[in-house]
Amino acid sequence: MTATDPALTALAQSWCALSLLHGRIEAHIERALQAGHNLSAREYSLLDVLSRQHDGDGGHLQMKQVADAVVLSQSATTRLVTRLEDRGLLERYLCPTDRRGIYTNVTEAGLELLEAARPTNDAALRAALDEAAKNPELAPLVRVVETLKAPVPA
Repeated sequence: MTATDPALTALAQSWCALSLLHGRIEAHIERALQAGHNLSAREYSLLDVLSRQHDGDGGHLQMKQVADAVVLSQSATTRLVTRLEDRGLLERYLCPTDRRGIYTNVTEAGLELLEAARPTNDAALRAALDEAAKNPELAPLVRVVETLKAPVPA
């Protein structure tokens, strides 16, 4: 295949459309969460991921798992955790069975903020998708997003 191959051109255009859709959704959610809750989309995502942990086997996530879930590097995730910890929304503590491990939990204040922000996040997502669906290039992607099913935790 060459750089002018129609299949590659179509693939690149599709990727650009997907990237555009993601950017529009993220920007819309970011504005809504900042305005309503002084929370960034990444902060919301981190609180959401960590709020789903539990104390049973495999219940706590390692920082690499958290970083993967919020699509950040481990160092950026650590900085984000520190910022939320400074705001009293997260707390860290040593693993009781392995003193080398550090767990991060959402505080009561963090859970309250997350629950208050969840309707804002959901409404902003819906509004961004509805707006994107008006664009003929993005409408097919919106339909795909709307039909995806979330994976069921094991």
